[in-house]
Amino acid sequence: MRDTLNKYFKLDENNTTVTTEAMAGFTTFLAMVYITVLNPSMLSQTGMDFGAVFVATCLAAAIGSLVMGLVGNFPIGLAPGVGQNAIFTYGIVLGMGHPWQTALGAVFISGLIFVLLSITPLREWLVNSIPRNLKLGISAGIGFFLAFIAMRNAGIVADNGATLVSLGAVTDFGPLMALLGFFLIAALASRQVRGAVVIGIFVTAILGWLTGAAEFRGIAAVPPDITPVFLEMDIVAALQLSMVSVVLTLLLVDVFDTAGTLVGVATRGGLINEDGKLPRLRGALFADSSATVAGAALGTSSITSYIESAAGVEAGGRTGLTAIVIGLFFLVCLFFAPLAESVPAYATAAALLFVATTMVSSLAQVQWTDITEAAPAAITAIAMPLAFSIADGIGIGFIAYAAIKALSGRWRETPVAVHVTAVIFALKFALA
Repeated sequence: MRDTLNKYFKLDENNTTVTTEAMAGFTTFLAMVYITVLNPSMLSQTGMDFGAVFVATCLAAAIGSLVMGLVGNFPIGLAPGVGQNAIFTYGIVLGMGHPWQTALGAVFISGLIFVLLSITPLREWLVNSIPRNLKLGISAGIGFFLAFIAMRNAGIVADNGATLVSLGAVTDFGPLMALLGFFLIAALASRQVRGAVVIGIFVTAILGWLTGAAEFRGIAAVPPDITPVFLEMDIVAALQLSMVSVVLTLLLVDVFDTAGTLVGVATRGGLINEDGKLPRLRGALFADSSATVAGAALGTSSITSYIESAAGVEAGGRTGLTAIVIGLFFLVCLFFAPLAESVPAYATAAALLFVATTMVSSLAQVQWTDITEAAPAAITAIAMPLAFSIADGIGIGFIAYAAIKALSGRWRETPVAVHVTAVIFALKFALA
């Protein structure tokens, strides 16, 4: 068995062992298992069944990670993306008023397009055509958007007729626990404690259970029924003209997330080849895109590669065997639905707020000395939470980039893909 694994995953070539890969997989799993609670918590706000989405989340994460390991041979775990599920919930369904079935259809279509891009040279053209600073602005904007959602859901910020929003009743139990959970997660992360997010979630959840503020429903049971969301995507409705910008947004965010994560994790693990390129890129992108298609069919939002995989790389993971272990652990999670349903909203808000802060940090890499690059990135990040729409924020960012470059006499610096995308979003805003 060991020889077979060594031959398939090239363990010796990558200076690793089965034991090291297994520990790395477990480490990454601990870093990203919070999504099994966070994702159904968010998507259930659209009317989707919590238990069914929980099963879909676990299965999609398992399938994506297994395909990444077997096809891509990268030590990277996959699961429904934080940001993508925000687009799904607060953008497409609650924001635009589309049924969640239509949103699943849009995810399915975007996944199919991503699959096609993954097996053609277009993938590299698309990834390389979008300016780096605009990508950084999009990432930060999603972080600000998630932070706003987390604080609103926890009651840390509240509606205000005069100022739109204001500070909520932060001394109440829910907001106080959310802040405590966030402080704890950040402190544990600074100490490089494995599973910091999970620990923060369950410490605050336990406090709620002990005080009676939250209901404890048990630990393990037979997995819930997935049929309420399985194969429920409405592809026909997602093909309407009004859904073009939605599909485009889902596609762009997924492509950027995947590419950025692959490069970041691979660089940290020394997996970049001598030419500075990522080997087996096609296989890795195929794993991510095919997982999104499978996830939509199962009943969840877009699947993406997790930056938390860097934790496993730091623990020695170098091959797809790490991803295989991650996928197997997600299959085990199927039996812990009662525990996931017992986690109160303030505990998931703490985790979401922490994830948001890590995404906002991308602004540090923006080229601030060039205003034609910095201004579009900044307005993208600012527009998302204020417009309460990731899609609209991205649209404003693309329009701003093309317009500022043109008015500065530097229109040749704007890639064709940006011009095309800017026009699409401009038409969307004009016809809305």
